[in-house]
This record gives sequence, C-alpha cells and structure tokens, in this order.
Amino acid sequence: MNKKLIFVYNANSGIWNSVLDTARKVLNPDTYSCKLCAVTHGLAGESKVWKNYRISSNIDMEFYHKDEFLKTFASKYLLRFEFPVVLFAENEELEVLISAKEFAKISSVEELIEMMQDRL
Repeated sequence: MNKKLIFVYNANSGIWNSVLDTARKVLNPDTYSCKLCAVTHGLAGESKVWKNYRISSNIDMEFYHKDEFLKTFASKYLLRFEFPVVLFAENEELEVLISAKEFAKISSVEELIEMMQDRL
C-alpha cells in the first residue's frame, strides 16, 4: 500500500506570488488566505516545530501550491477540494484529512500536528 499526505497551500507558486503573500502576512494578516502557510511558516521560512515534525514523521508527505496541485491532479480531482487542504492518499485515492473550513479554526502548528495525529 502506498500511503502519503498531500498538503495543498491556498497560494500559487512563483517568486512574485511569494513576495505578495509575504507582504500580505506582514501588512494585513487577517486577509491572508492560506492558514496552512500561516501556521507552518513564519516570515523567516518554515517553523522549527513544523520542520522537526515533518522530518521525524513516518508518513510520506508531498507539498503543492494550489496551481501546481490543479495542474498535477486536474483531470481527476479538479473541482473537488477547497484550499488549503491536507489530503490522505492511499492507492491513488484521495480523502480530505483536514478541510479548508477546519483550517480556519487552527491557530498554531501544534494544533495542526495534533489534529493530523488524531486522524492518522
């Protein structure tokens, strides 16, 4: 069995998008649309708590920006998900582990990790 987690940020890839996202985080954090980014990354990059969890976890993880995910999985999953989202992938099937609505209630990386561990 091939099991993994797929994380999809509610942000597009590319340097310009990264600059705009960082500016939004600093200038008006309430309007920042990617809670996954907000809890796993600070202004200086990936948080230590998240990085340590990610490295020590025994489950494979893949990370996509919204545009990358839609391009990679477009034919099969295009209209099925709201972002950000964490998906559980097993044998080519995807199930929502943490939805965009649930992300709205997550306020820390520790909450995210706890929710993931409870559901795995």
